[in-house]
Amino acid sequence: MAASDHPPGPSVFDAEQHGATVRIRLDVAYDGTEFSGWAVQPGLRTVEGELGQGLETILRSPVRLVVGGRTDAGVHARGSVAHTDVPADAWRRLPGRSRRTPEQAALTRLAGVLPGDIVVRAAQVVSSDFDARFSALRRRYRYRLCDHPPSADPLRRRDTVVVRQRLDVEAMNRAAGVLIGLHDFASFCKPREGATTIRTLQEFSFARTPDGVVEGTVVADAFCHSMVRALVGAAVTVGHGKREVPWVEQVLAARQRDPAVPVMPAHGLCLEEIIYPPPEEYATRAAEARTRRKLR
Repeated sequence: MAASDHPPGPSVFDAEQHGATVRIRLDVAYDGTEFSGWAVQPGLRTVEGELGQGLETILRSPVRLVVGGRTDAGVHARGSVAHTDVPADAWRRLPGRSRRTPEQAALTRLAGVLPGDIVVRAAQVVSSDFDARFSALRRRYRYRLCDHPPSADPLRRRDTVVVRQRLDVEAMNRAAGVLIGLHDFASFCKPREGATTIRTLQEFSFARTPDGVVEGTVVADAFCHSMVRALVGAAVTVGHGKREVPWVEQVLAARQRDPAVPVMPAHGLCLEEIIYPPPEEYATRAAEARTRRKLR
């Protein structure tokens, strides 16, 4: 089930039914231009920091957020998902004396305290076995490239990367096809100690839109740090004719970061959606996701 089409939460909140705390799913969109990424960092403006502060303001209670996709500085999101556990009485009090549900009141009140580059599209009660990170089946990203500078739309400069050389989209798709499947993507990731780089890339393709922009679609069960931008960078290198498709195979097989693979600029990337299974499968999926991946 996609982040954007999740069914609405219950219209009436029953504190006794949910106990001392209640788990809230938040569907979030943001313009990443002015953020130093998702995760809280001392002295820096982050999405988690702003959203957490907004929630604490309306709930009058500390919150801890878990997100389905941690984006880097400058990366945007239309379909991010996070969850947090909040005191049941604080959630129940949100509507005040109005006839709104807590879900409705949460959206209205968050809109009043959050900055304009963050929007919470939905807030709803979910079962305690929902995990925004581990219950996810897959994430879908989009990357926008303009390869004809005179036609660049200045109104899209914050989400579209301009390159000066024409791209061969067919060659890019041949290169992308090599990478689809279960692989060790160490060559396309910034390593993190103790973290696996084995992922299942489910879709990787490029298409030219009617306005001439080249859009890349990247879908996987999960991603490593900077993986999407490095994958696009490899495809762009082939699209510019600087390398041939076999080079991509060689880079993948090496399983070590290759300086010849450029990490594309952050602002061309957007997290479009996070897809989840039906509620009865949340716990099972979370257990699967926590299992360390292995190559066959």
